[in-house]
Amino acid sequence: VQLQASGGGLVQAGGSLRLSCAASGRPFSINAMGWYRQAPGKQRELVASITGGGSTNYAGSVKGRFTISRDNAKNTMYLQMNNLEPEDTGVYYCNGQFTSWSRRQYDTWGQGTQVTVSS
Repeated sequence: VQLQASGGGLVQAGGSLRLSCAASGRPFSINAMGWYRQAPGKQRELVASITGGGSTNYAGSVKGRFTISRDNAKNTMYLQMNNLEPEDTGVYYCNGQFTSWSRRQYDTWGQGTQVTVSS
């Protein structure tokens, strides 16, 4: 399975972006998925995650501004980002946890998409 992230760009503070992460291939199941970001000079951090059943979890800094969702029929995860702040600038990566048809569990990272928020 491969993950393809898209939707990043340059936006002014207060603006919105919607990121997408599409999974190719046909695993037995797609379990939890999540969005991470890495700002220059900082470690990668979890932004939001969603379980296979749809339960969500958010970093405190984005709670109330970002919404994670998934469309299981399309094997795609989304991150709606509203009221963006310059501190949200970074490369956003998607991660997925999968179970193969041989019941092996593994995770995969997407290639990252740049989000830049200007003040």
